[in-house]
Amino acid sequence: MRRELFDIPEGVIYLDGNSLGAPPKHVAERMQEVIRHQWGTRLIRSWSEGWWETPQRVGDRIGRLIGAAEGQVVVGDSTSVNIFKALMGAVKGSERTEIVVDEATFPTDGYIAQSVASLTQKRIRAAHPSSLDLTEDAAVVLLNQVDYRTGALNDMRALTEQAHAVGAQVVWDLCHSAGVLPIELDALGVDYAVGCTYKFLNGGPGSPAFIYVPKHKQDTFENPLSGWNGHREPFGMKPGYEPDPGIARARVGTPDILSMLALDAALDVWDDVDLVELRERGLALTALFREHVEKLTGLEVITPEHRGNQISVRSPRAKAVMDELINRGVIGDHRPPDILRFGFAPLYVTDDDAIRAAETLAEIVN
Repeated sequence: MRRELFDIPEGVIYLDGNSLGAPPKHVAERMQEVIRHQWGTRLIRSWSEGWWETPQRVGDRIGRLIGAAEGQVVVGDSTSVNIFKALMGAVKGSERTEIVVDEATFPTDGYIAQSVASLTQKRIRAAHPSSLDLTEDAAVVLLNQVDYRTGALNDMRALTEQAHAVGAQVVWDLCHSAGVLPIELDALGVDYAVGCTYKFLNGGPGSPAFIYVPKHKQDTFENPLSGWNGHREPFGMKPGYEPDPGIARARVGTPDILSMLALDAALDVWDDVDLVELRERGLALTALFREHVEKLTGLEVITPEHRGNQISVRSPRAKAVMDELINRGVIGDHRPPDILRFGFAPLYVTDDDAIRAAETLAEIVN
């Protein structure tokens, strides 16, 4: 528990870390230093004093949290853009005809997959992770490790092996699992992975996303957005595009350095965090909340036992109930038409928070 490291208003129970993580206290001070000194005093010199390498350096910090060795994760752009890069990289040159997408995926994943299918003359097929029915038509499978609506946890090992068994590649969306549980991208032979940093990683609103491209794929990975930051010699100003030989080839344009350095500062709270202990704590918190919700409210909990750090509850008046919860200082969110979502970030959510949130929910619905 590192609650003392976060800025959370007095009297607020914050259970929306699965949408926007709470700010670590030291980030504001660090950003003042960035603005006043690195930008304000050093000016353009800061690009050669550390800014330029920031996407890879911060990528390696995230890599530790998702089971990726150094030189395989780079930070930049949005989740949507990185999904586009990964899917295009996976289907480029493939004669296979199908892109398989988790039918319950977060909408942007599906939208981007449709664009990739249109650009590459492939067809989209939606399927539930429990019944993918993969054939040798499948070029790539796009999956979410944690379902954003229900909080259900998919089996990365089994589903990656299932895709590879038919010769398909797999792209994992880690938006709701990075900072939740130990992830083993390298060990499981994952082809590509993407994720955001503003949820459980606490990077701040709109903080840049990340993409994982394993070393053995980097020399053949064709970034469809061949921007100057991914060039072998970005300052050579050559008319032709030559990709960087490493993970930098997944970069596109000039890094959003202020947001990236805020994320860098936020990642300090993850130093020395034991992800196994974190996972145990997350499971205990969500189990405690589930127990009290079921005992006190009679509402249906739709989150299965295999879950991320989220509990989703079905309520016919979800929006009104959540509005009242927020009025009373319990901040979660809802997804139409009838789902209340509660995200538990173990670094700053306590047992007392879980119990009082369930009690407040019971007062409202009863």
